Amino acid sequence: MNSSWRRILIGGMFFGGTCVIAVTGYMIAGWNFLDAIYMVVITVFGVGYGEAKPLTAPALKVFTMFVIIAGCSSGIYVVGGFVQMIAEGEINRVLGTRRMSKGIEKLSDHILICGFGRVGQMLAQGLSAAGQSLVIIDSSESRILEAQQAGYLTVLGSASDETTLAAAGIAQARVLATVLPDDTINVFITLTARDMNPTIEIIARAESPSTERKLFRSGANRIVMPALIGANKIAQLIIRPSAEDLLLTRTGKTHLNEELNAIGLQMNDLEIQANSPLADQPLSRVEVAGSGGFVVVALRRADGSLMHNPSRDLKLAAGDVMIILGHSQDLPELTLRAAAPRAASYRGVQV
Repeated sequence: MNSSWRRILIGGMFFGGTCVIAVTGYMIAGWNFLDAIYMVVITVFGVGYGEAKPLTAPALKVFTMFVIIAGCSSGIYVVGGFVQMIAEGEINRVLGTRRMSKGIEKLSDHILICGFGRVGQMLAQGLSAAGQSLVIIDSSESRILEAQQAGYLTVLGSASDETTLAAAGIAQARVLATVLPDDTINVFITLTARDMNPTIEIIARAESPSTERKLFRSGANRIVMPALIGANKIAQLIIRPSAEDLLLTRTGKTHLNEELNAIGLQMNDLEIQANSPLADQPLSRVEVAGSGGFVVVALRRADGSLMHNPSRDLKLAAGDVMIILGHSQDLPELTLRAAAPRAASYRGVQV
């Protein structure tokens, strides 16, 4: 318990005890309960409206002075605790903001994340794990507090406001990622950021495909549409379940195929049919037949077990699924080969 709360608790207990003792004392002096309470209230709170009964006995006068001193002192002590709590909170807030500003001023080539919602939190975790310096910008005090508790530098305010972006160090920043769920706000943030720093790389989130063109015109370098990525992911799981399972098992990531497609490669899965000429053939023979156009990176056996980097001497069986990596133009031909009759040949090689 901090000092301000301890002070309030102690003062409150002392104040309550004083009132109980005072009421009891007046009742012992022959006053009824209502008159005793009335006397305590006007005495402790310094009203002095008028005694319920004349204070003629010297002992009762001394007792009343004790009630005045004890009641007022404990009341002031409680009020002081409240003032201390408010002052400490305000001072800590100001000092915390100042520390944040000092920390941001020391940064260069850092990353600005506009929005600390679900996407922003995952993005911050990934960048932080990679050792990147970043600053969180959000207009919600609760999300900013959450970001601060996670150890991030933060700026409270709208990222579409120039003052907020300046406080986040946009002049020295390398990348700005605006990941708010509102496309309109992301467009405004992009416009403002591009105007303040013409060289910064801006990555913007878009929910609607129609917003993509607007973001590019506003100055965004790259656009990410989570809905489209999710739909493509589901499609890949349906079309190439084995290959996608392998990527998820090995790397925890499932976007590798998109990167491979950019350089003309593709990862796919190919099931060996019962009448396929590839059945009962070793993997080495299959790869040789492909003339280096592909490589088998894993094999899912008919019983469901997954073998990473299988032996080249391992023979294929009907129901096995080869997970292959190869040039995009070679994979369709291999797919036909897997389903072709045994008498068929592949690139002049009988297997």
